[in-house]
Amino acid sequence: MIILPAIDIINKQPVRLYQGDYAKKEVVGESISEIARAFEKQGASYLHLVDLDGAKEGKLVNQSIICETAQSLSIPVEVGGGIRNIETAAYYLEHGVSRIILGTAAIEDEAFLKEAVARYQERVAVGLDCKNGYVCTRGWLNDSQVDYLKFAKHLESLGVQTIIFTDIATDGTLEGPNLVMLERLSKQVSLNIIASGGIKDLSHIKALKELSLYGAITGKAMYAGTLQLKDALRLCETE
Repeated sequence: MIILPAIDIINKQPVRLYQGDYAKKEVVGESISEIARAFEKQGASYLHLVDLDGAKEGKLVNQSIICETAQSLSIPVEVGGGIRNIETAAYYLEHGVSRIILGTAAIEDEAFLKEAVARYQERVAVGLDCKNGYVCTRGWLNDSQVDYLKFAKHLESLGVQTIIFTDIATDGTLEGPNLVMLERLSKQVSLNIIASGGIKDLSHIKALKELSLYGAITGKAMYAGTLQLKDALRLCETE
C-alpha cells in the first residue's frame, strides 16, 4: 500500500479542513512547495494535492502553484478540485501533473468522464466523497442520491482504474477511516482504492493495509504530529 501525503490548498495556502467545512480551515504552513519537497525527502512515492477553491467554484483557481510544485518534484503528483472539462484536464496533465482526480464532473457530466478516461486512461482517478453512504459534489457542499457502491461499480464499467474514497464524516477528525465502508467497497469492485479521511496514527495505517488497499492519503495526522510519514512508509514496506 502506498502512502500519499496530502496538501489541501485555499488561496495559495496549505490548509486542512474539519469534515469538509470551509469555515473550519487551519493554515498548516507557509509554502506549498516546501511542504511537498519535505514529503519527497522523507520518502513519499506519490503526492496528493487538492485545489479546494477550485472544487468550490468549479474551475481552476490555484493551478499555477500546483503545476509549479509538481514540476519541482521527482515523484508523481495527483490533483483534484475544479476539473470539470477536458481542457482543464489536459492543462494539468500537460504541465507536470501525473494523475487528475474528477469529483463533481464524474457525476454531473458522464460524457466528460468517458472522454477523459478514453484519452488519459490510468491518469484519471475519481474521487468518491461520501456522506451517509451517498456521493457528495461541489466541494462537499451538495449531497446526491447516488449510492457509493453502485457508483463505484458504474465507474469500473466505464474503465476507471483508480478511486479515492473519503467518508466526509471522518475527514479531518483523526477518529479513524470508515473501515466498514472501505471493506464493502473492496469486495464489490476490483478498482485501485485509495482511502482518505480520519487517519490518526499507525494503527489506522495498519488497518487499511490489512484491507489490501492500493493506497492511503494522510494529511492532518502529519500536521498534528500524531503520525510520522517515515513510520507509515516503513510499515507499508513490510509484509
